Amino acid sequence: MRTTLDLPEDLLNEAMRVTHSDTKAVVIIKALQELIRKSTISEIKKYKGKVDLDIDLNTIRDRH
Repeated sequence: MRTTLDLPEDLLNEAMRVTHSDTKAVVIIKALQELIRKSTISEIKKYKGKVDLDIDLNTIRDRH
């Protein structure tokens, strides 16, 4: 999809440098993927300590 964006050149150049991206499109795709990844992790963290798995480690480790 073609989109026209007005982005700060210095910000885009810095992002290209730190991500070792050759094109502006690649660095924007990487940024969007990272944003989605962080959002997904944040959603998963909401469940920390709230899921009762009822796991017996002795049984899993084949201890008697």
